[in-house]
This record gives sequence, structure tokens and C-alpha cells, in this order.
Amino acid sequence: MDKGKSSISRAKSYKEIGDFWDAHDLADFWDKTKEVDFSVGIKTEKTYYAVDKKLSEKMQAIALKRGVSVDTL
Repeated sequence: MDKGKSSISRAKSYKEIGDFWDAHDLADFWDKTKEVDFSVGIKTEKTYYAVDKKLSEKMQAIALKRGVSVDTL
């Protein structure tokens, strides 16, 4: 943060920034924004567990109903 404050909310901490944006709409400040480029490094991790066959079948059925994979469920 430049000079210890965020540019729009004038907050001094990440909590204050969060509180500000919880109470305000970006549309009201759109003219004060600028385009930026940045990258985000997201790492995912999968952990596998042995489960009972009946439980696995129930999980598959629930995932199918929700339209997601069992891994996502």
C-alpha cells in the first residue's frame, strides 16, 4: 500500500480494506480504478482415501445429482 493507505478506501490495514468493500460497491468507484496485470499462483492438492464401497456409491450418486465430480464433492 502506497504511503500506508489503500488508494480508494484510504484504509491502513487489510481488515479495513475488507470492511470498506463489504459496505461499498465497486461501481461507485469505477472511475478511480485502472487496469493492471498480475499473476496468481494457485496450487491444488488431492488426497485420496479408501472408503467403503456403499459410501462410495452414495457419494457418486450425490455428485451426479449435483452435476459435479466426486472429487469436487
